[in-house]
Amino acid sequence: MKIAIVHDWITVYAGAERVLEQMLAMYPDADLFCVCDFVPEEARGFLRGHSPRTTFIQNLPGARGHYRAYLPLMPLAIEQLDLSGYDVVLSHSHAVAKGCITGPDQLHVSYVNTPVRYAWDLQHQYLREAGLERGLKSWLVRYLLHRLRLWDLRTANGVDVFVGNSNFIARRIWKVYRRRAKVIYPPVSLDHFPLRVDKEDYYLTASRLVPYKRIDLVAEAFARTPSRKLRIIGDGPERKKIERIAQGHANIEVLGYQPTDAMARQMAGARAFVFAAEEDFGITPLEAQACGTPVIAFGRGGALETVRALGQIGPTGLFFEEQSAESIVAAIDRFERECVGTIRAEDCRANAESFSPDRFRSELGSLVEREYSRFQRRLRGGLEADR
Repeated sequence: MKIAIVHDWITVYAGAERVLEQMLAMYPDADLFCVCDFVPEEARGFLRGHSPRTTFIQNLPGARGHYRAYLPLMPLAIEQLDLSGYDVVLSHSHAVAKGCITGPDQLHVSYVNTPVRYAWDLQHQYLREAGLERGLKSWLVRYLLHRLRLWDLRTANGVDVFVGNSNFIARRIWKVYRRRAKVIYPPVSLDHFPLRVDKEDYYLTASRLVPYKRIDLVAEAFARTPSRKLRIIGDGPERKKIERIAQGHANIEVLGYQPTDAMARQMAGARAFVFAAEEDFGITPLEAQACGTPVIAFGRGGALETVRALGQIGPTGLFFEEQSAESIVAAIDRFERECVGTIRAEDCRANAESFSPDRFRSELGSLVEREYSRFQRRLRGGLEADR
């Protein structure tokens, strides 16, 4: 098989890029394509020597710092990639990668982190968080999202096999595209997150500081309970807002971006990892569990598939029911009452190990081989029928 891997955009080394890293490990001879590539030279190790082929957006003014502003042009851009020389196209998509154009003799497998969340069921949340609920600019954005939905739905017909990164996302794929999706969980890089049994007296949250991650709620919860210490790792457009919440509260530290090794040390020492997002899957709660650290998570989305709650065998955390500071405070109270001595670091680690990179590569590789064999049989059958 001659394979092309198509990724949305490559700008940081985060959860999606960890999946891409394993795809490149599986198929070292594959060619890599993306909308744009702005990863600095010192952080390109996960690309394993690949130089992505990019689109015209790479060279547009201001794209390095504001590539998301060109989202309306990304459907056009992804369609300009010439993939005609490949037997298999493996797209890895949370935005536009699945919309690449393939032919009838090519197998297109799309590993979907989510259908474009801000165009579908989370549109109203995004508009609200961006302050775009009213006015002319709001209507312009709504129209562009409408056009994006039409394009996104049409291009689903070009995918032969959908793979979701969780059962939650498989349900979203069915809701949006009316297509069944196989589920293969993303990999957790266990080697970077070693087990530590003894814990220190602080809680941790870590994420890109963007609105839907709801790090502001975590900060507000700890601002109300000054006896508990919180460390926040991450950077992004919400950082100033979170620093304002933390201002005057000596129990809250905003550490900004931290490299993987430093973040792993912070995770390993924390009493618990607090996760407030409704996430498609969520790698960070599993990274925390790999360190033996329990998770206090919002009980929606992918976290329900990665955290074993109290009452289950070998629990690894607990859930709170509302995205609010009050609900987080109540969950931490419960954690301190019921979980100390109940949740074992070894059980957290064992749960994370079931999401290993070896398991991911084995499952995805077997699926691609199996679907390619079926595709070839159907193709040969069609040729014989034509004769």
